[in-house]
Amino acid sequence: MGIFEKISKGLGMSKEMNIEEYMNTVEMENVDVLHEAADYYVKPIALESEGDVNVIMEELKARNIILLNVSPMKRNTAKLKMIIDNIKSHVSKINGDIARIDEDKILLTPSKVKIVKTRKK
Repeated sequence: MGIFEKISKGLGMSKEMNIEEYMNTVEMENVDVLHEAADYYVKPIALESEGDVNVIMEELKARNIILLNVSPMKRNTAKLKMIIDNIKSHVSKINGDIARIDEDKILLTPSKVKIVKTRKK
């Protein structure tokens, strides 16, 4: 008995794995068949280089909300500060908003979407 069979039995799945079914599932991973298409999306983006700024700008132009992960750039703080300043000025020009969620995450919104930055007590 192979390891996958043992794991399957341990999880209560005794059915043999169908490779074609698995491949179809993997292909359908990015397709949301239960919901209709949305007008705007919340998109996670990892800031890995200056080139990612263009992707962020395009997503904001498309009115999507960005959850930006800056941890890949934390090693180079000077460059990260420069990129974040660039992003801030762009967000300001388009009348969007920006807020830090935690040490590694920044929320960016397109025009006419504002972030409430005070907490209710």
